[in-house]
Amino acid sequence: MKKGLFITMEGPDGAGKSTQLEFIKSFLEEKGEKAIFTREPGGTPISEKIRKIILDKNSSDMVPMTEALLYAAARAQLVSQVIKPALERGKIVVCDRFVDSSIVYQGYGRGLGESVNVINDYAVAGCIPDITFLMKLAPNLGKNRIKTENKDRIESENSDFHENVYRGYIELEKRYPDRIVTIDAKGSIEEVSREIGVKLERILKNRNDFQ
Repeated sequence: MKKGLFITMEGPDGAGKSTQLEFIKSFLEEKGEKAIFTREPGGTPISEKIRKIILDKNSSDMVPMTEALLYAAARAQLVSQVIKPALERGKIVVCDRFVDSSIVYQGYGRGLGESVNVINDYAVAGCIPDITFLMKLAPNLGKNRIKTENKDRIESENSDFHENVYRGYIELEKRYPDRIVTIDAKGSIEEVSREIGVKLERILKNRNDFQ
């Protein structure tokens, strides 16, 4: 049985994650890989209900710790119900955002710091991505890619918040160079897809090297 492979996609809002996730799906299908695609917050019926609460613009009075705990709760359900079982069956799991998002959005963006790591140590239960694609794009560029009327509660935060989130991603990039694969998201869709494809090809070739 092939070893399970856990891939996550991260990046600031507007970096083009959704578009490139579609590319990754097509790429893996062409390789004959039946991957499981999921998202955060969400991916299970319970987690999707939590997602609605978190992203609802009417939840403007939500305090940062409530937000962090809700993300962790949704994550704990997803890990237990979807991610861990799939990896144990040798599947590839691709997740749109994971614990890195909480570290940068709540830890850096909301200023909760180390408490986010403590909360999520319980939520992930030892389930850490093998590879994380970080779609790197400065906030001032990303914000112009999302129409104002389409922004959720988090996307609608002020520029200082998103600058702190971006700073968090830069710190994680330095901290985990073996896991985080940086993708320059400023290029065209085709250029970004090409870069991801080259790196994904290498990852699949060395799949069993991940411990």
